[in-house]
Amino acid sequence: MKLLFVLCLQFVLETCCTGKEGHPNFVLIMVDDLGIGDLGCYGNTTLRTPNIDRLAQEGVKLTQHIAAAPLCTPSRAAFMTGRYPIRSGMAGYGRSGVYIVAAASGGLPTEEITFAKLAKQNGYSTALIGKWHLGLNCESNNDYCHHPLNHGFNYFYGITMTNLRDCQPDHGTVFSKAYGHIPFPSIAVALITVLVFHSCGIIIVPRKVVLYAALLIALGLVLFAIFVVTFPYLNCFLMKNHQIVQQPFSSEDLTTRMTHEAIEFLQRNREQPFLLVFTFLQVHTALFASQRFKGKSKHGLYGDAVEEVDWSVGQIMNTLDHLNLNERTLVYFTSDQGAHLEEISSINGDIHGGWNGIYKGGKATNWEGGIRVPGIVRWTGVLPAGTHNDQPTSNMDIFPTVVNLAGLPVPSDRIIDGHNLMPLLQGNILQSEHEFLFHYCNAYLNAVMLHPRQSDSIWKVFFFTPNFYPENSNSCLHTHVCLCTKGYITHHDPPLLFDLSKDPSEEIPLTPETEPNFHLIMAVVREAVANHTKTLSDVPNQLSLSNAIWKPWLQPCCSSLSELCVCDKDNSDANL
Repeated sequence: MKLLFVLCLQFVLETCCTGKEGHPNFVLIMVDDLGIGDLGCYGNTTLRTPNIDRLAQEGVKLTQHIAAAPLCTPSRAAFMTGRYPIRSGMAGYGRSGVYIVAAASGGLPTEEITFAKLAKQNGYSTALIGKWHLGLNCESNNDYCHHPLNHGFNYFYGITMTNLRDCQPDHGTVFSKAYGHIPFPSIAVALITVLVFHSCGIIIVPRKVVLYAALLIALGLVLFAIFVVTFPYLNCFLMKNHQIVQQPFSSEDLTTRMTHEAIEFLQRNREQPFLLVFTFLQVHTALFASQRFKGKSKHGLYGDAVEEVDWSVGQIMNTLDHLNLNERTLVYFTSDQGAHLEEISSINGDIHGGWNGIYKGGKATNWEGGIRVPGIVRWTGVLPAGTHNDQPTSNMDIFPTVVNLAGLPVPSDRIIDGHNLMPLLQGNILQSEHEFLFHYCNAYLNAVMLHPRQSDSIWKVFFFTPNFYPENSNSCLHTHVCLCTKGYITHHDPPLLFDLSKDPSEEIPLTPETEPNFHLIMAVVREAVANHTKTLSDVPNQLSLSNAIWKPWLQPCCSSLSELCVCDKDNSDANL
């Protein structure tokens, strides 16, 4: 009888601390372009982030948490699948490493497995609220092959693209700097010169050449109009499941509406296991904040947006408190990559990017400032509160962590690059399982991190680095983001070597003269690269030109194109 009582008590305790059948709920929060230095718990003393700081006080703070890519699309693909984006084709070979139009045919392939898809199969209610940026359609404007609902989510409220300057009036265009670094302008100038010289009789060219030149110029003007003039109407729309409910979306109270949607989801699913992924549109530009936060921070509109994010996190945490779900819910907080250092307002020159603390570089680079991001994990009663972990971890680790805790085996038919975080977070192991991390700049292997077993050293090897502009700066102000292709990078032979355990700011490259093990480290890294490369398979490039360009037949539109795709059907409550 006594044994039966003990067993019953153990069952009750296990059930009260987890979800249905002993599995926890999940709230996974991702901010867009948030710098690791923007939060109080990571050393910021001028921005107010009390709710995120509280989350760190009640959980484990990761100090070397690494995004698998320094750009939105590949980073989020890695987060969702636990795999390097090169494995799923979500890393491009061109200059653009993300989707910049909604009517593109590329996206997260259907055969990829997300943690949401597996959790849903095991009875979880799943929702994605916020930014997706992993594609939408394949062959028609309503096949939704890349849509979140096709990747394991029961409910979606958010945007499938990203929040660019072009999505809001009076913020300018994101293409203003990038446009000069694609060949269209120079081609147009050459064609116009030919036409002018021909009309003046300076040169004579065949009639066909004149016709083709005129057509190409006209096509270029049309494309420019699509990208700049009609961009907000074609690409900046809000969806609820498969329906467009606002086009273009209104951003001012959007964080409040998203927060309301998240709270309602938690309330609806309080009695069953759930997985909520909340991905902020903030603090990506164009910056926005609701009226209650505008002008309230010490850092302009960027600071206002950060403080609104913190408020929203607080609302979600308060809801978990109110519903008595803290001991049954794992909460994870992060950013998809480092702060965007090149974001300067085209209107008045204000800096619209964040702060990466002591770390070099920012978004679009594999310097630590571009990939070292906040990482906080809280599970009340299970993870030690108020602790920090300095071991290298990755946003790819969330996939196996969620899958294992949801009571499912990690897929064995594919390579999973992430590792279950729980043994490290609970102190059952002392060293990260990541002996190597491979850092890609788009589809190009850029750098490798080496953390040898039974060693405190963390080595990082760069095969090439971006060319900063101005030369002695920390960013690429001439191209809006640093690029990975020829002409914008410098290759290093021998590669650059840093010891992050002693030089986290990556200020002083080591040499054979200053590091006795230089050649040994290089040999170990080269062998690791060779072994890693052997594991890569040829997969369709989801960011190829043909998959990334605008295709009219894929254009989502809540009204006719002649009406400029305008509607407002959103009934989400913004009063919180």
